Amino acid sequence: MKQILLIEDDKALRENTEELLELSGYSVMTAPNGKIGIEKAKEVMPDIIICDIMMPEIDGYGVLENLSSEESTKHIPFIFLSAKTEHKEIRKGMDMGADDYLTKPFEEEDLISAVESRLAKAKLLAEILSKTPETNKVSEDEMRTLHELKNFFDDNGEIENFDQGDTVYLEGSRSNKIFLILKGVVKCHNMDEDGKELITSLYRADDFLGFTSFLNNIPYQESATAIEDVELAGISKEDLKAILEKNHNISLELMELLTNDITEIKAQLLQMAYSSVRKKTAQTLIQFAELMNKKTEDTIKISRNDLASVAGIAPESLIRTLSGFKKEGLITIEGRNIRIMELKALQYVS
Repeated sequence: MKQILLIEDDKALRENTEELLELSGYSVMTAPNGKIGIEKAKEVMPDIIICDIMMPEIDGYGVLENLSSEESTKHIPFIFLSAKTEHKEIRKGMDMGADDYLTKPFEEEDLISAVESRLAKAKLLAEILSKTPETNKVSEDEMRTLHELKNFFDDNGEIENFDQGDTVYLEGSRSNKIFLILKGVVKCHNMDEDGKELITSLYRADDFLGFTSFLNNIPYQESATAIEDVELAGISKEDLKAILEKNHNISLELMELLTNDITEIKAQLLQMAYSSVRKKTAQTLIQFAELMNKKTEDTIKISRNDLASVAGIAPESLIRTLSGFKKEGLITIEGRNIRIMELKALQYVS
């Protein structure tokens, strides 16, 4: 049975998370602060560590820095768990060597998926290293994780800025670059035979954008437009292909990421096809709020056409449904701004 060390100062969250992990078949040891967490990590050598950032004694960054400096603990997979959602905070954790970053509140399946993924990766790396001659082992300077690849984009990519509503690229144009979104939200979309826009996917900060084919210079299959002011870091497809050929571990992680993207798009298409108008509208509001890192009390400024396109319904139907939600007290509407008032009730709209 794999052992997890959970370092979290919030007692209720610590106990709830511990229960979730134990029900999923893991042995869990807990610590109420960073100082005790470091001591327990060195004592029991857990298979993986889940650690809050804002804690007394020693914060999560201090825990990771301490354990990363020790030969015996530096290879333990490390997941940050925090209410901080700013891109710079996520990047800071990744730069320090964290393997993943979950934001509070989190879904149970996201937590378990992150744990399973990190444990599987650690096992794979251990098997590769055990079969690799000492002279050919990966050096510290080489990229070994998807987060290191994102750092490479951040540090070496060509920076491009787009205002809200600007076109990032058009369907049919040459696909010479892959982008990492540093700031903002981008929609990808197609036009049907009647000229109606269909949003096929949404991407936010820390997501990759613009994948087509590495083997053939095929054009973009959809257009991309900035929903907010956007900052991108672009790398040529040839340069990225060369990086992936040298770093097979990153290739595996990237394949997993793209597979998850396809799964999410399929789920969205199923929702568009079979859900009620009310459920489509509610789920789309929640999706935009999550993409834009909005809290319940924040407003979502998004066009009704974009909301309708993602939901797969007519703008008129969307407007009527939003009006109904407003009367029920689920949201408030001020011009283009929408504020979610009852998130849990919205989640269970049928």
